[in-house]
Amino acid sequence: MKRVLPGFGLTMGVTLAYVGVIVLLPVVALALKGAEIGPAKFFAILSAPRTLAALRLTLTAAAMATLFNALYGLLMAWVLVRYEFPGKRILDALMDIPFALPTAVAGLALSALFAGNGWYGAVLEPQGIKVVYTIWGVAIAMAFTSIPFVVRTVQPILEDLDPQYEDAARTLGAHPFTIFRRVVFPAILPAFMVGVTLSFARSLGEFGAVVFIAGNLPMKTEIASLLAVIRLEEYDYNGAAAIALVLLMIALVLLAVSNLLQARALRYKGKTA
Repeated sequence: MKRVLPGFGLTMGVTLAYVGVIVLLPVVALALKGAEIGPAKFFAILSAPRTLAALRLTLTAAAMATLFNALYGLLMAWVLVRYEFPGKRILDALMDIPFALPTAVAGLALSALFAGNGWYGAVLEPQGIKVVYTIWGVAIAMAFTSIPFVVRTVQPILEDLDPQYEDAARTLGAHPFTIFRRVVFPAILPAFMVGVTLSFARSLGEFGAVVFIAGNLPMKTEIASLLAVIRLEEYDYNGAAAIALVLLMIALVLLAVSNLLQARALRYKGKTA
């Protein structure tokens, strides 16, 4: 039996070696470093007020950014797929800017825009809305860097969606929102969940775009990834490993839950098809 790709054994070996060296090995090393700390010390590090504050801020801001990305990313994917308008290709290309732009540059640009004398800050701050050096700035930076995950996972599914199901629902008298809720959204739900989960995981680990706009005030606007770097600079390798391991565990749990929900959604779709 011929393989689709020639040299299957060689290509599979190279792929597994790459995954093992680049992905699995650092993860295993981090897990082993965390295991060396011991449960008591590990809990003491995580229960420290500064660590708890950093984790709380990171999780809260990541949740805020993900909620925005879920709504805006779905809307943007819908607009790019279902409508034709001048500048559509330019708007489509702009969705990939957060992938191409260095995160530090994004952080500097956002800081300049939302500062008191910036284009946005000059309008918002007189209204009592301060973004820079607050959780709102952290959430905005996270949302900026992670929005493409939702758009790019939902967009191809919408493009491949067979319009005959929507036409059938429309002929039966279903309203547009009912068609979206009962026909379109269940079809794109698995991809949507993957995009949202990836967006949240990306927000958890964001560093470059956040440090400039957050102000990095301990107990107030200091994110967990920055605190891990600070612990490294202080030669507190156990503290840095503990914080990094917690972020890794949260991301892995989210990905596992997302894959489980995606599998269940696909099975349900297969049964109802």
